Amino acid sequence: MRDVIALNRQTSHRYGWAAGLLLCATSFMTSAAVAQPAEYQIDPDHLTVSFLVEHLGYAKVLGLFRNVSGSYRFDEQTGELSDVEIVVETDSVFTNQDRRDSHLRSKDFLDKRRFPEMTFNAEKGERTGETTFDVPGSLQLLGVTRPLTLQATWNKSGEYPIDKKQYVMGVSARGSLRRSDFGMNYGVENRWVGDTVEIMIEFEARRR
Repeated sequence: MRDVIALNRQTSHRYGWAAGLLLCATSFMTSAAVAQPAEYQIDPDHLTVSFLVEHLGYAKVLGLFRNVSGSYRFDEQTGELSDVEIVVETDSVFTNQDRRDSHLRSKDFLDKRRFPEMTFNAEKGERTGETTFDVPGSLQLLGVTRPLTLQATWNKSGEYPIDKKQYVMGVSARGSLRRSDFGMNYGVENRWVGDTVEIMIEFEARRR
């Protein structure tokens, strides 16, 4: 009987470390799985991509795009932001003035027939504060791709009060570009239309 007890103790001692190691590995793998960034789909019903451009130096024209989609990946625990994509349909430009909107869709500006979309992509974001990020990426417009960095603020995340089955994240982003960098030169030389375009983005995104 004593031999059996001693053998059990030796076996327990011999394999106990292996069980502990396996338990630690399992725990680590579970934590790693939880820490993986979640995919977010931007809600088109709660998305605004707007812009401001000077007109003749008197005032700025405010416009927006009505048809936009996008997605990204984000980890709340680590602040890791990646795989950002925003796609804008150029035909959906709106400034509340029909004649101006038709001009913006023409070859002088967005050339919507040849370039129906403009796209912003960013591989990753850089956290600059508890809720702020720089998102260095690229904008493809009029067949030209140029660097564009957005400054984003993570406003809020949580269970959606309207639909408690949804987990929603809210974001505000800002940026600016020179449209002449993309070959959009109409009105630049005579300063009828400003070269600098201020970008404002507001959206809610649903975790998938």
